[in-house]
Amino acid sequence: MKSLSKAYTWVLLAPALLPLFYIDGLMYPMMTPKTLALRAFGIIALALFTYLALGGQSFFWERLKRWQTWIPVTLLLVAYLASLSGIDFYRSFWSTFERGDGLLTLTVCSAYFYLIILTADEAFTSRFLRLIAWVGSIAGLYVLIQWLNIYSGANLSFIAQASGRVGGTMGNAAFLAAYLGMAFFVTRAVLKDASGWQHRALVAGSWLELLGIALAATRGTLLALIFIGAGVLVYEGMRSAGAKRTWALRGIAGAAALVILFFVFRGPLASVPFEPIKRIASISLTDATVSSRLFLWEQMLPETLSKPILGWGAEHIDYLFNRIYDPTQIIEEWFDRSHNAYLDYLIQFGAIGLALYLALIAAALVTSFDLWRRGAPGSMWRRYGLFLFLGFITYALQNFFVFDTGVTLWLLVVLTALVLARETGGSSSVLPLPHGVRWVGAGIGAALLLLLIPIIVRPLEANRLAFTAYLYHVSDVNRTKADTEKGLALGTYGDLEFGYNAYFEYTNEQLPLLKGEDLTKAYESAVSVLKRNYGQYPYDARTGLYLLQVMDSAPTGTAVDSSYEQQVLKQVIDLSPKRPQSWYILANIAIGQAKTLPPGAERTGLYQTAVTTLRDYIALVPSLSEPHFVLAELYVALGDAASAAKEAALGKASYVSNLLTAKRAVVYYEKTLDLPNAKFFLEEILTFEPGNEAAQSDLDTINAHEKSN
Repeated sequence: MKSLSKAYTWVLLAPALLPLFYIDGLMYPMMTPKTLALRAFGIIALALFTYLALGGQSFFWERLKRWQTWIPVTLLLVAYLASLSGIDFYRSFWSTFERGDGLLTLTVCSAYFYLIILTADEAFTSRFLRLIAWVGSIAGLYVLIQWLNIYSGANLSFIAQASGRVGGTMGNAAFLAAYLGMAFFVTRAVLKDASGWQHRALVAGSWLELLGIALAATRGTLLALIFIGAGVLVYEGMRSAGAKRTWALRGIAGAAALVILFFVFRGPLASVPFEPIKRIASISLTDATVSSRLFLWEQMLPETLSKPILGWGAEHIDYLFNRIYDPTQIIEEWFDRSHNAYLDYLIQFGAIGLALYLALIAAALVTSFDLWRRGAPGSMWRRYGLFLFLGFITYALQNFFVFDTGVTLWLLVVLTALVLARETGGSSSVLPLPHGVRWVGAGIGAALLLLLIPIIVRPLEANRLAFTAYLYHVSDVNRTKADTEKGLALGTYGDLEFGYNAYFEYTNEQLPLLKGEDLTKAYESAVSVLKRNYGQYPYDARTGLYLLQVMDSAPTGTAVDSSYEQQVLKQVIDLSPKRPQSWYILANIAIGQAKTLPPGAERTGLYQTAVTTLRDYIALVPSLSEPHFVLAELYVALGDAASAAKEAALGKASYVSNLLTAKRAVVYYEKTLDLPNAKFFLEEILTFEPGNEAAQSDLDTINAHEKSN
């Protein structure tokens, strides 16, 4: 019993190490291992707790009498009810490999909340916070090395490669900043608990965490820390006395001067080659990212009114996103989060779920604030209360612009559990159970451990097979096909991503690089996976569109089920009416039918059907440039040069810098030998793809032609 009790304590602490944990050789090597490990630790901790609690070990049961401790389980219950009445409970429960959230992760985080509440004493709390501080410090150091690795070109093998903003061991700059924003205040909370070299290391670690946040350049976290810094200066300026007040007032004056200088030189600062300054300076309603988010929030809010009480269920934000997607307003093509955690809760779990999420954050803020205000001056818990309060504010503010991962949600709930445990106090006690119940606990614990197989082992193996399938998709089509089939046969929640991968593998590389039997096998495998998935997830516009795009690029001589294709097209257009690809495919079907007619047959009607389809889409999204160039190409094929030129002119007039549109335009202008316009759009392509050799060659040819004339 004693050894199991010690093991239980360490398992409770283990998720604090997750930010440093990643595994190469998997799809999504940064986040998937973290999610699987969190779920594994949760199952093991719950199994050990069950055995210990029924075996006579004492826990702090009295703490459950405080009403705030019932918020997480109530939120979990609402989440399950919302998902049961939502679109697809299976996906709501499991989520995907990439995200790893869903009801399962929410269940594990909720379980950790209660395990911490029932277990934590002061020694455990101190050890737990110190561990978070050390892990956060190491994560900050890792980010610094990663950043130096990028700009020095050192290419250290033990550091994950990153392009653009650094993501550290989280693999994503926003996830990294969200975690470090809370870890920083935990580190500051425990500084006085350490001495000597450990104290100096944690001081350095806290600065590394701040530096990591700056290098990640996530505006939500940066703005949250700026807000907190300003609040602390104002508080100290109003409440303190003597030198402390003087320094606070000087800080306020200095901050005000910096703000004025910032707005005066905002334009030049937006071009500074340092992401934190550049991204803060570029914030405006016209910034592409900001305007895209604002449009998303504005359009999604009315959609929630159709299910305001319980929402659409976990993991179905993308369903609403597809309904309101507009390529002229949103720069990202696919979204499964709104980039606002509060809106995410409202969409998924309705007004009740959002209210409970806000109540959880409020409980964390109020309890930590009370610990700070009522604590004895210089006491450990007064210090903990202050810094955890600031950490909770950071979380609350940054979540207006980012969304949770399993790591940050877990950190929120366990820190909340720690402050509630301290505030509630109470003495530990043993459950009044009859003799022999320990063996019941052992049985339940063993049954819980068996859940590791479907929840951890099989998804891990499926994820590995998805990775190996990707590795060999050009060099060994048969192996890719076999690994994909093995992965799907495991029956995990990774099937959607197997389909996404099959689409990218086929359209991006197999189609241009493979020939003959290998290309046919690749096509058949991709269609098979996507058809299977679309049958299981008919609400997923992404799977439906990927299936259509693969079918539309079938190898020559391969039969395509046109009636099925038409059926899927109608459904995908209903699911996401403003996506242009579906309309292009619809037009291509008519063009393809015209091309199959025997010589001398009348094709005008079919070509006119394609023209009408494109015009219908242009009427739906009139300010989009790309369909004008698609229609111009069609007019060229019809021999109507005047109409083609008119559409191309409309396309150029509405053009906003975009790679796909530039490629469409180049095709048209090169066909019509309009070299000045072809040159303009080739230069556009090279701004997006500097290594595009074909575009560079065409541009060099045009430049040489201009010089010769």
